[in-house]
Amino acid sequence: MSGPDFIPAAVCARLKDLRLAGRRAAGGHGFGQHRSRSRGAGLEFAQYRAYEPGDELRQIDWKLYARSDRFFVRESERDSPLTAWVLVDATASMAQGDAARPGWTRLDAARALAACVFELALRQGDRFGLAAISGDGLHLVPPGAGPRHRDRCLLELQGLRARGEWPDETRLRPLWERIGAGQLVLLLGDDFDEGAMVLMEKLSAARREVLNIQLLTAEERDFPFRGGHRFRDPETEAELIGDGVAARADFLARFAAAREALQGRLAASGVRRVEYFLDQPLDAPLRRLLAPQAAERA
Repeated sequence: MSGPDFIPAAVCARLKDLRLAGRRAAGGHGFGQHRSRSRGAGLEFAQYRAYEPGDELRQIDWKLYARSDRFFVRESERDSPLTAWVLVDATASMAQGDAARPGWTRLDAARALAACVFELALRQGDRFGLAAISGDGLHLVPPGAGPRHRDRCLLELQGLRARGEWPDETRLRPLWERIGAGQLVLLLGDDFDEGAMVLMEKLSAARREVLNIQLLTAEERDFPFRGGHRFRDPETEAELIGDGVAARADFLARFAAAREALQGRLAASGVRRVEYFLDQPLDAPLRRLLAPQAAERA
């Protein structure tokens, strides 16, 4: 298994123009393609800052602590790889697809987009990890680097099945122990769960660089239904019966309003969000988030 095998060849070729980077990106050790602040022997001192949860204990200046009785981190400039996390929503609603692209579901799109991110991280010498969130709880692949780690993440993706509802906050607690300050987080999901929104807001408030790709069907965008239809929520099993033509205008207006409200809410929290509809090219949302000019626009 390899990233290029998991990603359509044309998309894989277009990834060369993209780069993983965040406005807050920092952390890690070694030699990557990012400028970041971390402590290291022989490096030029940059500044002190107050200790924050997620900082490594070895970064604390203990002599300054002895004088001030407060924890400060000594920062220096050096090249250091990014640590990127991909969070995949694998709840039941992610099994939804539509007639515009038969056999292609939200979860299929999330798998392929995650594989693209792993491939980018691999090319850049960055570290990357995976967190799958479903009704079964949280499944983690801690950050690592290299082709073997990439293949481990892809194997985990292949085994994912969409099931259940978004778990409660206590079951997601290991994320806070694993995702460090300044690390990059990309959440792939339909953004229909309030818990997912709260998670992104809290991660961003805790100095994580948070990106979001909302995965939507073409039928949600176009609402092409005619005649009587039964609409069912795959997570709650709630059903609504109605006429497609009669319901179209109201649905599209409410759907647009909900997306606009979501955009405003996440932007206010510092989360960069783009949409992906299942009939679009796979790399379209990645280009909007990761092309060099994307960070400049944000």
